[in-house]
Amino acid sequence: MTRPLVDRISVGDTLRGALELTRPANCVAAGVLTATGAFVAGVGDAFVAAGLAVATTVAAVAAGNAVNDYFDREIDAINRPDRPIPRGAISPRGARWLSAALFASAVGLAVPLPAAALGLAAVNLVALLTYTTVFKGTPGLGNVLVSALVGSTFLFGGAAVGRLEAPLVLAILAALSTLTREIIKDVEDIAGDREEGLATLPIAIGKRRALWVGVGALGVAVAVSPLPYLLGTFGAVYLVVVAIADAVMIYAWSESFTDPAAGRAHFKYGTFLATIAFVAGRAALLV
Repeated sequence: MTRPLVDRISVGDTLRGALELTRPANCVAAGVLTATGAFVAGVGDAFVAAGLAVATTVAAVAAGNAVNDYFDREIDAINRPDRPIPRGAISPRGARWLSAALFASAVGLAVPLPAAALGLAAVNLVALLTYTTVFKGTPGLGNVLVSALVGSTFLFGGAAVGRLEAPLVLAILAALSTLTREIIKDVEDIAGDREEGLATLPIAIGKRRALWVGVGALGVAVAVSPLPYLLGTFGAVYLVVVAIADAVMIYAWSESFTDPAAGRAHFKYGTFLATIAFVAGRAALLV
């Protein structure tokens, strides 16, 4: 008689599955954005607060990823059967407990931060919890919520060190470009989302129309991207790097019409370059 799958999964497999559930690369990327927000705002002597903000972001994003996989386990069985829950590396109950522990960690880390950062953390934690359960299947609204969360990581870093003004433009640029990336992702996942009965934007209005909505958001981001230089927030090196980032993201968007998976992957390179542009632009003013 074949033993149940759960009996055949080793402790090492479970630990690897739990780590994979949190999407470590995404957590690190979010932490980098928070650190960038603090750096652009001017960390000064608030290194401890900036570090706590980064750690809070990493824990919160890990928790959100875990709870998202818990609620998406049936969709992932179609779209991504290699994810930890569908393949049996971790149980749905284990994913729930992991997410709860990570959310509790994020709350504990955020408590010593200034009031503005603490308030922003509270709003974002609620948004992470409600995204999958309330907004994900609502055409466009789920995309907007995720985009706002990504943009707010810059604000959170600035709020942690007591300065919100400088990271504000960065937050808007990040939110707009993320909106395009999220729409591309929904186009990529349309088969599983339709099977699950979700009304994502591409399902509601069609793939091509959804991608054109994405280009509208990206177009605004590209048009606004020189603003930090014009406002004196960043040095000239920012313009060079952000121009490359803009070009990569525009190419990735056009590619998504024929290959959404490749388009989404390449779009990430563009957002990574944009983050480098923010850091390099600020550093150029400090030299």
